[in-house]
Amino acid sequence: MDENDELLGIGAFARRVGLAPSALRFYDDCGLLRPIRVDPASGYRFYGAEQEDRAVLLRRLREAGLPLVDARVVLDGDETEARAVLRGHLERTRRAADAAHAVVKGLLRGLPDVAPERGRGRGWADIGGAELASAVRQVAPAVAEAEERARFPALGCVLLELGEGEVRLVATDRYRLAIRTLRAESAGGGECRALVDSGELAGLSAWALRQQNVRVEVTSAGGCLVGAGGERREFAGREGEFPDYRLLLDGLGDVRHRVITDRSVLREAFAEREKGAVMRMRAGEQKVVVSGVGGDRVAVEAVCTGPPLRIAFDPAVLVPALDAGVGPDVLLEIASGTEPVVVRSADQGSFTTLVMPVQELVSRETG
Repeated sequence: MDENDELLGIGAFARRVGLAPSALRFYDDCGLLRPIRVDPASGYRFYGAEQEDRAVLLRRLREAGLPLVDARVVLDGDETEARAVLRGHLERTRRAADAAHAVVKGLLRGLPDVAPERGRGRGWADIGGAELASAVRQVAPAVAEAEERARFPALGCVLLELGEGEVRLVATDRYRLAIRTLRAESAGGGECRALVDSGELAGLSAWALRQQNVRVEVTSAGGCLVGAGGERREFAGREGEFPDYRLLLDGLGDVRHRVITDRSVLREAFAEREKGAVMRMRAGEQKVVVSGVGGDRVAVEAVCTGPPLRIAFDPAVLVPALDAGVGPDVLLEIASGTEPVVVRSADQGSFTTLVMPVQELVSRETG
């Protein structure tokens, strides 16, 4: 690009404003920060110097945890609306911080002191203890319930994979699939995997949370977690065939609809319903409308791309996927009303959940 054009490629502009190129692409999809020009042949995005202030403000709003629908008001609304949104967010974050402080303080009082050991295995990876605990918390809700475990014991386990410098945790109950990938600080050995009982892994994650770093070791018989000072926590590998989740991921259709909205608000819209009831969701016109069998409706502000859509979910399947997310926003990527829906945090691509819609009650509008 000629410097006289005064346009910056996405990489240069990203460095200048402190955003990742992936974030700029995401904000383009949302309509919050469109490039000035997109090369029709290559698809490359170009930005102007006059967009820097908006990009920096958007970055600061997201660093403060502001949902996208509120960030849009601050960026494009009038001053009165912007002040109201910011004051409301300030009050919510203060209450949330006070509540979290009280809970964590109580938990810390009840935790014993431990001293950590190192060990070796056929495959190993060093990761943060808190990261591992967070990953377990996110994927565990996708483990099958007792009745399903009795038929398919492997579905009561979390698949722990090591390879390519990553640690991957996977769980599924056949109606949803949760995947969290952690980048290892260092790793060695070959690719390996183990099935770990979900209850046993929950206990291991509670221990890992108290470690700054842990080494994850996997062998043919199971493996262990090793703390920085040498303390070991063994786990047994379980028998069984875990579903080939990679085939499912490779078979996903092209995304036709994207919905980005406040995660907690959408969660409440689905959660406060009669147990076992199917909930319908209509997306379009920058909002989603959630409705139950009785006709009661809840409208939620959203950023919607693609044609209008109607889709139905079992709240018992969708709500845990929303609960496991990170950050204020959730992104739903939908190929069609009969295929798995990708549910992920708008700002964290390392955690993904696939949720099956209720197919027989789904229809897609045209137009």
